[in-house]
Amino acid sequence: MPGSYTILPDRGLVYVRYEGHITLDEAQAMFLDYTRNPDSHPGQKQLIDLSRVTNWERDFIKLMRMQAEKAAVFLGDRSDFMMILYAPTPRTQEVGRHFVASWEGVPGMVVSLQHDEAGALAILGQPETRIDDLLADAEGVNAEST
Repeated sequence: MPGSYTILPDRGLVYVRYEGHITLDEAQAMFLDYTRNPDSHPGQKQLIDLSRVTNWERDFIKLMRMQAEKAAVFLGDRSDFMMILYAPTPRTQEVGRHFVASWEGVPGMVVSLQHDEAGALAILGQPETRIDDLLADAEGVNAEST
């Protein structure tokens, strides 16, 4: 698997972390798993962490097709959707630029590439300045509600 995702339902946010070499088939499998999760729903903001990516499959046609399928799920009957990509290094920023470009022209999609964690979290309206703190705070909330 190229990574993992964590749904933070109390925040209306999904944290997705990709690692190593991303293949589009593995990314699609992870997305399909997300769509089957009972906590997933249209309109959840996405924080995509590319900081651990070393390489990726460069099949632009397949990527565009995949993004079109995702748009239907992400938007649902909503008119807008926000996705923030965190890419701190030149290599991950290259990947991020391609991901952002694949969403160009999709109505309702707001996609931004950010180079630092604090900026990415601020755009999403989160009070933390580090992703690890976001996840730790979310775990604490989930542990309290059980």
